[in-house]
Amino acid sequence: MIVITGGAGMIGSIIAWHLNTKHGRDDLVIVDHITHENQWQNLVHRKYFEYLDKYQLFDWLENNEAASDEITAVIHMGAISATTETDFNKLVESNIQYSQDLWSWCAVNKVPFFYASSAATYGGGDAGYDDASIENLRPLNGYGYSKHFFDQWVLKQIAYKQPTPPAWAGFKFFNVYGPNEYHKERMASVAFHTFNQFKETGTMKLFKGTKTGVEDGMQLRDFVYVKDAANVVVHFLTGALASKPVTNGIYNVGTGQARSFKDLSENVMKSQGRQPHITYIDMPVDLQGKYQYFTQADIKKLRNAGYKTPFTSLEDGVSDYVKNYLMQEDPYC
Repeated sequence: MIVITGGAGMIGSIIAWHLNTKHGRDDLVIVDHITHENQWQNLVHRKYFEYLDKYQLFDWLENNEAASDEITAVIHMGAISATTETDFNKLVESNIQYSQDLWSWCAVNKVPFFYASSAATYGGGDAGYDDASIENLRPLNGYGYSKHFFDQWVLKQIAYKQPTPPAWAGFKFFNVYGPNEYHKERMASVAFHTFNQFKETGTMKLFKGTKTGVEDGMQLRDFVYVKDAANVVVHFLTGALASKPVTNGIYNVGTGQARSFKDLSENVMKSQGRQPHITYIDMPVDLQGKYQYFTQADIKKLRNAGYKTPFTSLEDGVSDYVKNYLMQEDPYC
């Protein structure tokens, strides 16, 4: 069995989709803590063995005597992912301590462990976006710091020769967009917001270029399609399950090519067969000073680890998302 925490979330549910459809596996234990009224729909097309609330998982592991033998991997995508979360105690509990407990269980029971980090750990990007060294990063918000803290904690386990899972990897996901993100509301991708705003109002609101040298709508991000993000995780998983050498480490997951929000929005509108229209607005006060103007994954380390699959272009990813999901009566993957 494969445990997927955050399995009803965007990336987690697409990882489950990948395992269902590409590998024919339904021996999945989906773990989540659903709070949005429609998030359960991320699971309606999935095949899985068991669903657990996140607060049930450790009791289930403790009380299921066969768990340590039957569980072949843990994919830990669950977290508080809102960059606007201000209660750091919640971030400590969910993003740090829960992750540490899962890592420790996998280390004791010799189970491969793969987890979600975030490009938010890079902060404003002053130290670059190279995953070869993560020591001097300065996240811009509590969410980014919680992910950075766990990354550093993992590396300390290695450095101090503490027990570790037999195979492990952390994934610094850049700006992921695609199906099954509908429950994320404000934190959903600009692609999703563009589709809905344009459909309702005939325009899309983007931030003005409030930073010197940045034109309106030209803030740059490394937009990565969610199916690609899932494919990276499954690549490492299948290597571990096949007892092939896995290069343990923390990896950027992005295309390696930054594109503007303007590019993204215009492609969403064109995919609907309509003429793009954008309205530029001031940045909200709660984002000022906590906003990344440029992200671009350095993916040399990922390529050197053996992941050679090309990433989906922005044009192709947006087209698939809009035409095969957002424009369909049932938009869930």
